[in-house]
Order: sequence, then C-alpha cells, then structure tokens
Amino acid sequence: MLEREWQKQVIDLAVAHGWKYFHTSPKQVRSGSWRSDGNGFPDLVLAHWKHGIIFAELKSDSGRLSEDQKDWAVTLVNHTTYRVWRPKDFEEVVEMLQGKK
Repeated sequence: MLEREWQKQVIDLAVAHGWKYFHTSPKQVRSGSWRSDGNGFPDLVLAHWKHGIIFAELKSDSGRLSEDQKDWAVTLVNHTTYRVWRPKDFEEVVEMLQGKK
C-alpha cells in the first residue's frame, strides 16, 4: 500500500470517529522549488476532545524513518502520544481512534 493511500485511510477513519486532523504538505515557494517546513515532523496531528492528541508518522510496511523523523520521535514520545503507523498496524489505529486504547 502506498503511503498516500494509507494516509487517506487513517484520515477517513479518524474523521469518522470525531477526530480533527492536521497534515503538513509541501508547498511550492517558487517555480519548480518545493519546501516542507519542519523536516521530519510527523505526517499527522490528530486531536479529539475526549481522547487527546496523537502525533502519527505514517509509513508503508517497508518504509524507514529518516534521521529527522527519529529526532522528532525522541522529542515527542515521552510527552505525548507518538506512533509510527503502518498498514499492518490497522487494528491498533482503529482501537486508538475509537478511544479503546
């Protein structure tokens, strides 16, 4: 499964369970030049009035974290809910977004 397909599946599930989401996307700063602020920042920030906030890095089953992504993970993991989610983690995603975990 491609990461963008996985991302759509997670976002659709989150919205269905009342979560708000934020996704940073690259922007074109001048012709032919794209930039994404916050290198390594997690793909999604999910917020729910009852269940809190989740920072989620989405990867394909074989995708690897960059050094910047690892740095963000270390920074966030002890202070928030931080997850690396892959398609094989679907059941955990469902449980967390339903507030069961």
